[in-house]
Amino acid sequence: MANWQRTVLRRPSVGFRTAPAFAKGGRERYGLTPDTPARFARRLSESTRPDLPLPSHAAWTYLDVLFFHPFEDGNARAAMLALAFVLAREGVHLDQVHPLQATRWADEAEGAADLAVLLGILISATERRLSKQRQP
Repeated sequence: MANWQRTVLRRPSVGFRTAPAFAKGGRERYGLTPDTPARFARRLSESTRPDLPLPSHAAWTYLDVLFFHPFEDGNARAAMLALAFVLAREGVHLDQVHPLQATRWADEAEGAADLAVLLGILISATERRLSKQRQP
């Protein structure tokens, strides 16, 4: 992810943030402890469980990036890139992402479940549109 951030932000070096982060004009604070980077890495690895449906896996990854806020800048973009990577790794390429650009709260279980449902709908809709395009 740091490589993605370096490319997107056009910076020579990007790493896990070294101080608490703030978002939404300072209304949200993301703390930092010595184990925050390790907890983030552990959460991302847990999201790859084979029993987890793809929409849930993608939502989990997206929300973890938002919740941990690993970078000093560009975390919303990083979350979207991570979500796209999870889907692309399984051969899924959404043809619409606008519905995902609404504000999400990473610490609300209902919001996380709703995001997974929305991803499932977007995946199905993309597949339907692509199959119609392939028909003669």
